[in-house]
Order: sequence, then C-alpha cells, then structure tokens
Amino acid sequence: MIVAMVRRPTLEEVAARAGVGRGTASRVINGSPKVSAQTREAVEAAVAELGTPEPRNPRAPELRSPGMSHPGIRSSGMRITRTVAGRSRRTAVLATAGLTVSALLLTGCSGGSDASGSTGPDANGNVTLTIADFGQFGYKEAGLFEKYHELHPNITIKEDVTADEKVYYPKLLQQLNSGSGLSDIQGIEVGRIKEIVDTKADSFADLSKVIDVGEWVPWKAKQATTADGAVIGAGTDIGPMSLCYNTDLFEKAGLPTDREEVAKRVAGGWEDYIELGEEYKKKAPAGTYFMDSASAMFNAVVSSNAQQYYDGSGKPIYKESTSVQQGWSLAAEVAAKKLSQGLAQFDTNTWVPALRKGTVATVVCPAWMAGQISVNAGEGNKGKWNITTAPGATAANWGGSFLAVPKSGKNVEEAGKLVKWLTAPEQQAAVFKAIGVFPSNKGAYELPDVKNAKLPYFNDAPIGQLYADEAKSIPEAVLGPKDAVIKDTISTQITNMEQRGTDPDKAWKAATEAIDKAIG
Repeated sequence: MIVAMVRRPTLEEVAARAGVGRGTASRVINGSPKVSAQTREAVEAAVAELGTPEPRNPRAPELRSPGMSHPGIRSSGMRITRTVAGRSRRTAVLATAGLTVSALLLTGCSGGSDASGSTGPDANGNVTLTIADFGQFGYKEAGLFEKYHELHPNITIKEDVTADEKVYYPKLLQQLNSGSGLSDIQGIEVGRIKEIVDTKADSFADLSKVIDVGEWVPWKAKQATTADGAVIGAGTDIGPMSLCYNTDLFEKAGLPTDREEVAKRVAGGWEDYIELGEEYKKKAPAGTYFMDSASAMFNAVVSSNAQQYYDGSGKPIYKESTSVQQGWSLAAEVAAKKLSQGLAQFDTNTWVPALRKGTVATVVCPAWMAGQISVNAGEGNKGKWNITTAPGATAANWGGSFLAVPKSGKNVEEAGKLVKWLTAPEQQAAVFKAIGVFPSNKGAYELPDVKNAKLPYFNDAPIGQLYADEAKSIPEAVLGPKDAVIKDTISTQITNMEQRGTDPDKAWKAATEAIDKAIG
C-alpha cells in the first residue's frame, strides 16, 4: 500500500506539541543558538514526531490535469495508464484543502470518510463491512470492492481513508484504548506493527486459522505474529529495493546507461555507488546532482540488515547498530562530497520540481518509488529513466502494510473472509497491476500480471522479475515499536548535513538527543 502524507505540520502545530511559542520553535528549527537546551530538545522531539514544518505560503505544486494519462505498468502486452503515486514513511506531500480531482488521482486517496465503525447485519442479512486504512491500498483502484460485492451480493464494503498515516495511527491507538470506533478491518503500517503486536495484540482476531501464512514471504508473516503464534495481520504489500537512474544525465556525464552495465558499476555495494557519484560529478551537467537524498541511501543501507534499531529483546540499539553506523557514515560522506541535492523526498516544493526539471541522476527505488518518479517527473521525461538492481545487489525492504480484524467488530468472521480474499495472490496481482505496489504473497509472483510486468516509462524495465527475485532474499529484520520515529529523526539530521552543512558529530548528537526524548 501507498502512504501519502497529506502535508507537513504547521509551525504552530510543532510549537504546540513542544509547549513553546511559534517564534521560539522557528528559532530552534532555523538553528538559532539563543534558546535553552531544554527548549531545543522539546522542539527537536516535536519535529521528530510530526516532521519538519511547512514553509509559510509555500508555492502550490503543479498538478497533473485529469485528462493527462499516467505512465503505468505494461504486463502481458497491456498498458496500464494509472500508476502508484506515493509511499512512505517515505511520503508524498500534498495539502488536503481544496484538492482537485487531479490531486486526488495523484495521491490515490479518498477525500472523506466513507466508513464509521462496525455495525451488524440488518434484518435482511445484509452486511456492511468497514475498512479503515491510510494512503492508497489500491483496492478501489483495482475494482476489488465491486468484485467482492458481485461474489457476495449481501455484502457492501465501505472504506474510510486517512491520507496521512501519521494522523491515522494516533486515532487507531485512541480507538483501541477506548474500545470504540474501530472498523471491521484496520490497516497497519509496517513501522507500527511491532508496537501493535507487543501491546495491542489482544484487541485483534487471530488470523492464523483464516489465512495460510506460508503463502507470504517468511519475514513478512513473522512481522505480524505474536510470541504465542497468533497472527494479527495479513500482509498486503512490500517494498523490495532497486536503483532508478536518469539515463539522459548518465549519458551526458559519460556513464553507462545499460541497466546491466550500471549494475556492474555498483556491484561492490554502496561504496561503489558513491564512487560512481564522484565520477558523475566530474562531468555532470550544470545544476544537476548524482542523488536526490542521502537519507534515502541511509534507509536502504539499514533496511538491508537484520539488525536495525532494536535488538531481539526490544532494547533500542540504534547508537551501536552496525547498519545504522554504516548508513550514517556513508550519508555523511555523501553530504561532505556534495553528491546529493539534499532534498526531502516527496516535498512538492523541492523534490517534485527536481524530478520534473531533471536535476537528479539517481533515486534509491523501493518498488513503489517508480510510480512516484513517473508521475512527478512527467511525460516529458518518459524514456529518460531506467531501473537496475540496488548497489551490491542489496536485498532490502522499504515499506509495506497489513490488514487486521479488531475483535470488537460485529462482523469478525465476514471481515476475516474479506481479508483473506483481498490478500490472496490474484487480488494482490490486481492491485500491483492497478497502482504498482508489490505483493507480499508469493503466489502472486508467478501470475502474468506480476511475472511479466514491465515499466514503459523506464525503458521497459522488467520490474516483476527483478522485485520477485529480491523479495525472496530480503533478511528478516528485527523490528521495534519506535522504528519510524528513530528513522525519521535521523533522516532529518542527514538533511541538515546536506542542506546546512551541519557537522556530522553535531548532527548525530542532535539526532540521538531528540530520539531519546521521543522514545523515553
């Protein structure tokens, strides 16, 4: 599924969360030394939780008109004209107020609340199943709700979509704590699943008797499994890693453009990737950069390791984690050598225009990122991009979600049946075909819509086979309850190194202090 963050927080919201005035929050964010250490920590913790505030009066993003077709996936000779629009924790940034039809197409999110809690069957035995999720799970786009209704005429499905997962999740926790307001089915993002498994598993039905967990890639199924074997969520999508690169810029810089040749140049890992960036910089077209963001590379490095931010006992170990230290060191090197444009990914005021103008040569690409590039770079850049394996043939996952069934619902059995059907191979393949998010159900990998999938926008890159091969070798990561908070806070400081030239030691100190305050 695709998480589309509606907007960044306002300065007022960050200030309120930190318990300080707007001017004080602004001074901290802008690096003023004239604030107390305690105030600085409070504001940095608020930024770590909510994100960097939206600039005042930002320029509105250019949006695709409804009549312009979206680059899509070619599978079995068919061209799909609708593609993925965003992802994240990792998030596309769009304002909700006044969204046009084209904006809604870009985010793939509904504009309002269609569902409200769980209600039992009516007098005629008709059932309305409610699904609460976030971003873009792709079921409407793939026509799956209508298809399920055709198969089960007495069942109607209503979906309540919250565009921003950072808004959705606190609401879910509030509903779980109060025991009311929950839908029949709830979406849970991978960055939250560990916290739910550890602290809220008793609130969800055990799906182990409903679904066959053996159908999923092993590490995906384990993420939603409790210590006593209960399965509280069925996997939807995953984000196998690759490398997207601008062939037009590569050619102008004297670098190879063939995907196999590029793969060879970065076969040694992320160090090779940086070396290639240095070579690019020597002959780079004016105003262009080798990569968009060092924080994206950091995330890819960490995601390729089993040990990330926590150990198996649930203890935060991000300060000592080998993968975190490696990722940080590489990111600091990129910042020092000015190989990246230092962009906040998905920012509509910076990142989106950079793609459209062609100032970025490479982007670390989980499966869903290709759609972000094709939509935001636009038709004018079609054929100027390609996809190859990640540096060092890195097997890593960035993103993914689950569907869970609250025990408090009045349609638990029917909800379980719908979850099983939505996450079955055929339906996951249909969602992939519709919006490009990659299946977590292994059975989908051999279906034509996945196995034969190619992206015309990216010179017919064979993404179906590329991502399927990688998905099978992604390591089982140790997840923690606050993975997202830790990652986002570190990413903020990496961006500070890129944009402000912050000393790496000072940036690391700021990150660790903010994280420790945020996670207790």
